[in-house]
Amino acid sequence: MVRVTVLASGSKGNCTVVTTSRTRIVIDAGLSCREIVKRMRLSGEEPEKVDAILITHEHQDHVQGLSMMARRWNVPVYATEATHAAWRRWITPRNTMSFNAWLEMRRQQAAASATGDIELVCTDPAIDDPVFKEVEIPAIAASHQGFPATTPLPFPTEPLDPAQSCSAPLGPEAAHEPVHEALRTAKVELFPPDPRSDDPAFLPCIEHFRAGISFDIGDITVTPFSIPHDAADPVGFILQTEGLRIAIATDLGYLPPNVRMHLRRTDLLMLESNHDLEMLRDGPYPWSVKQRVLSRVGHLSNDAASEFLANEYDGGARYVILAHISESNNLPELARLSAERALNGKMSLLGNKLLLASQNVPLDPIDL
Repeated sequence: MVRVTVLASGSKGNCTVVTTSRTRIVIDAGLSCREIVKRMRLSGEEPEKVDAILITHEHQDHVQGLSMMARRWNVPVYATEATHAAWRRWITPRNTMSFNAWLEMRRQQAAASATGDIELVCTDPAIDDPVFKEVEIPAIAASHQGFPATTPLPFPTEPLDPAQSCSAPLGPEAAHEPVHEALRTAKVELFPPDPRSDDPAFLPCIEHFRAGISFDIGDITVTPFSIPHDAADPVGFILQTEGLRIAIATDLGYLPPNVRMHLRRTDLLMLESNHDLEMLRDGPYPWSVKQRVLSRVGHLSNDAASEFLANEYDGGARYVILAHISESNNLPELARLSAERALNGKMSLLGNKLLLASQNVPLDPIDL
């Protein structure tokens, strides 16, 4: 038996679970880790038994809880190399310095230079000023040189040469050490950083795949295929197991021939039906956002999804799930009506059961 559970689908977060007797895969982690765990348990799934997380692309509504979930359960993550790199850039904070912080750093630099005890050296040849971090040095060493006990002193972000560092703990004799020796002792605790706590982009295991090349996770064969969307390297997925074929294609501006080919001969089809064209054009979005959504790297409209269902869909799926339905530019009733008209004549007692994925409530688990 294969079970498919759509935990959430929409612009605020996407997450789907596919489970077999041996393997449990999460596709996208677009909710917070807490919310994913909550919805999995409500749906009868066990988050601690997840075998892998597949990522379609790096947008926030698909990766919001990725890092925390992967770390919490020590789960391997599968993504394209470009998607992984884009996600790392997005999640890693940039080093910035406010004007007040820069002013304080300059004041401290002038004071330190006046004493002759500290020489500040730029560690980045590309800039004129060093990049600094602030740490609090031990009170006894700070007060010895006339600094208040809690005065933050600047340090270069580059680690010191271990041969020049002093790793011994500070004792009472530290009051008689030059302040730069005390600084080295305090600094050594900052390097090397612990990746689990200091690097927000740390993942316990990352596997890169390429679109068009299949790979196995347990008893599930995964075939990623390229889709048109404004991301680094977005993909949809075909999952094959136990003689069943599941297709997932959301966040795409249109349906090119390669995508249409992959969406045939499926037992479950999950297809985007994002917006109603009139609601989007008359809706609250800025014109620039409307242009993006309507573009060929945007999102699939009700009309585009229905055109495929009416003309090229083979009618073989037992379940058709309409996904990523916009809360601002669509109504579930409009998406359903458009799809039902397209499927007219293809409906049967055994197939084409039409379901609508929700942003706020998980779909009932689907057993294939």
